[in-house]
Amino acid sequence: MHRTPRLITLAALLAGLAPIAPAMAATPAPVIVNSDLDARLMYQILQAEMSALDGDEANAFSLTLDAARRSGSVKLYERAVELGLRARSAEFAIEAARAWQRAYPTAKEPNRYVLQILIGTNRLAEIADPLKRELQGLTGKERVTAINQIPRYFPRVTDKALAANVVEQALAADLPTSNYGPAAWAAVGVMRFGAGNTAGALDAAQRGAALDSSADEPAILALNLMEAKTPAAEAVVRKYLAGKAIPEIRMAYGRTLIGAQRYSEALEQMKVLNQQKPEFPDAWLVRGSLELQDRGNTVAEKSLKKYLSLLPAEQDSSDESETGRGAVQAYLLLAQIAEQNGKADEANAYLQRIKSPQDALRVNTRRAMLLARQGKLDDALMVIRTSPELQADDARTKLATEIQLLREYKKMDEAYALLGKAVKTYPDDTTFAYDQAMVAEKLGRIDEMERLLRQLISKAPDYHHAYNALGYSLADRNMRLPEARQLILKALEFAPGDPFIVDSLAWVEYRSGNLAEAKRLLEQAFAKRQDAEIAAHLGEVLWVSGQRDAANKVWRQGLEQQKDNETLLETIKRLNPSL
Repeated sequence: MHRTPRLITLAALLAGLAPIAPAMAATPAPVIVNSDLDARLMYQILQAEMSALDGDEANAFSLTLDAARRSGSVKLYERAVELGLRARSAEFAIEAARAWQRAYPTAKEPNRYVLQILIGTNRLAEIADPLKRELQGLTGKERVTAINQIPRYFPRVTDKALAANVVEQALAADLPTSNYGPAAWAAVGVMRFGAGNTAGALDAAQRGAALDSSADEPAILALNLMEAKTPAAEAVVRKYLAGKAIPEIRMAYGRTLIGAQRYSEALEQMKVLNQQKPEFPDAWLVRGSLELQDRGNTVAEKSLKKYLSLLPAEQDSSDESETGRGAVQAYLLLAQIAEQNGKADEANAYLQRIKSPQDALRVNTRRAMLLARQGKLDDALMVIRTSPELQADDARTKLATEIQLLREYKKMDEAYALLGKAVKTYPDDTTFAYDQAMVAEKLGRIDEMERLLRQLISKAPDYHHAYNALGYSLADRNMRLPEARQLILKALEFAPGDPFIVDSLAWVEYRSGNLAEAKRLLEQAFAKRQDAEIAAHLGEVLWVSGQRDAANKVWRQGLEQQKDNETLLETIKRLNPSL
């Protein structure tokens, strides 16, 4: 990599040469600064520039480098490097940069040219010394920053493993030190990670953290490894968070937990962040989202309003300027809470505060949900169908929303017909194919459901929802239980610990008569996700096991989460209608 070559004018070159003392003037006059350029040097520079204009970069390079050596001009050395690059000759460019280095041993610019040219031409074995020079003389935060920048030099190298080894060699003096070792090991880890050496990257993160568990860099590397499904990296992150963690890293850890569906743990991290740095707004937004997901409407509303109160005025705009991204999310969630609490006017008021063309469909979706909840399903569907399609995926989103409304309000035949069209329009969309199977089940078309799910598994072998749905369907009908268990275990391979899949496995155990194991699994799932359907199953297992009071308690908890859940209501009606 190098800067785009440019033509340096003769005037610019002359201006860069060392000045001589000005002549004495009898009267005050503007000082005239002359160059120490002699006739021969001037002619040589002119000749070099003429050669460059004629396309003879080799001759232009040779003349310019000679002129640079004779004059000691930094501008001429830089011009020689650029002419070497313009001639597509790495050898020319490196020769000029190294001559520049020899003339100015402490200068950073020639070393950076050498480093960039060597990396750009994949001469990785030669870069250790230039990397060391890049850090030479730097101390404290300046050195740490320079170390952190090193992995950014190598985005396009072909031999990433060799690059990682060379970087480790260059940082050898820093690696054992407590001041610079954490950053150095993190840089080595990033290089190893880029080379596909996940185990080596984890080792680097652990070594860096061992030198200083409060250092940011190993924790950031460990977070990236967590996202790459390296569970052992989490210990590095948690040890870092036990100290004085910066809010951004705790926030990133919370988002990683959400990505892993560890929602309760993510919520705890947001609460810690709220206590440690209450003015950090994003934590309140994520906390409110998680609280709402757990159906804690009251606390979620409080958290979301706190988030909005912390925003700068321009992000939470009530005039004609566009609403900020976080504020849009907060208003949509507050509208959802108001809707669930039966406060349609309040929900509409929140939606009206959103001024964001790119979110027009999301806003209209919430408006449609409000209309449907008021018994105006046809009006709701019309709002969706007439919404403008401003984003690339808006047509698909409108179709999915219409299907959702039809399903939620028991228009299953219409939903199934529309899903048939959706699957034809979007044949690679696994969500539409899965929903089609689920609606077929609601319509009592069990054979059709099984056919569609097996077809989906064949087409998308890693789509774990299909394995889980088919396995649970068999277990719920008390059919082919060994096959149901294998399907659900397969789903767990793709989503380990998912509470809904654990619930399905527990249901297989219950149908198989293994009450103790079913209870253990259901308690595990319910502890991770307070879901009404999981509550229905756990309550039934407790009831059948003779633990009636415990069953009633779990069912009540489930009703608090979702009072209209069909599975929960049917279970209570069947086993304890007096509850």
